[in-house]
Amino acid sequence: MKKGNLDSMVKGWFVGNFEPTIYQSTEVEVGIKEYKKGDYEETHYHKIATEITTIISGKVLMNNIEYNKGDIIVIEPKEETDFKVLEDTITAVVKIPGVNNDKYLGKYEH
Repeated sequence: MKKGNLDSMVKGWFVGNFEPTIYQSTEVEVGIKEYKKGDYEETHYHKIATEITTIISGKVLMNNIEYNKGDIIVIEPKEETDFKVLEDTITAVVKIPGVNNDKYLGKYEH
């Protein structure tokens, strides 16, 4: 068995093709992310990866749509979103495949 701790990971990411990680993979990335009320990620998209975000606790606004505990959001490649935290929030995020440098700021140029 191997043991790690989220506190030693970067921004909650613990599976993927990066360091540190508890499990190295190019097939998938997994993270447990903690946010404080008021945190904000500007509009971005991925060209290759599909991102699946589950709201474990809290409330967020993505593309002016409110999501709450239990909601699962699938963001397809080239679909942009922002991320505004309305109250302290924990999310579980899966990105398939695990692709380094696949986050682009701004809107996707069709």
